[in-house]
This record gives sequence, structure tokens and C-alpha cells, in this order.
Amino acid sequence: MVGRPAIVELTSVALPDAELVARLFRTLGDATRLRVVELLIEQGELHQMEIVRRLDASQARVSEHLTCLIWCGFVSTRTEGRRTFYRVTDKRVRSLISSAHRFLSGNQAAIASCRKVDG
Repeated sequence: MVGRPAIVELTSVALPDAELVARLFRTLGDATRLRVVELLIEQGELHQMEIVRRLDASQARVSEHLTCLIWCGFVSTRTEGRRTFYRVTDKRVRSLISSAHRFLSGNQAAIASCRKVDG
């Protein structure tokens, strides 16, 4: 049985700017990852099991998404004893999410009906 591929590359990969920006949006393009980021923006800081409970998702799924969000710089951690807390500390993340919601205010129907995005 072959294991799952690694979430991140251990060595840096040089990519064109357009590909990097596309990856930035793909990072937030997963609904669960976006919900994690929005939850952390709203709540400030949460333990992983609290995120699991609030999203009604599996611990393994949330852990995988948190790893991606940490690696990509959207989320940071703070350890207290044996507990790790997650939070969004970069104001640019908050601004990016706010800008996306503002953009949607005039484009919801068009984005909702775009089949190419999911295909």
C-alpha cells in the first residue's frame, strides 16, 4: 500500500509569479481551509480540537488543512504546555479575505454559476 504524498516539498521550488499567485488562491480555494481561516479571524485563537468541533470535521482533515495553512503563511501557532493554539497574525490575510467578500458583493451569481472553476 502506497502512502499519501507529502503535503509540502522540503526544498524550495522556483515558480513564476502567476503560478505563485494561483497557488495562493488555491490555498484558500478549499472550502474547509477557508472556513478555518475565517473562524480564526473571527475567534482570534483556537486549539485544534475546538476547530474540529466548530467545523464538524475530522481531526485528521483539520490537521492536514492546518499544516497547509501554516506552511503557506496564513496561520501561525503558539504552544502552551502540551497544547497548540492556532491564529491568523498577518493583517494581510484578513485584508485578503475582506477583499474577496467585497468582490463577491457584486459578483455572487456569476461566480456561483461558473462551471470552469470546479472542473
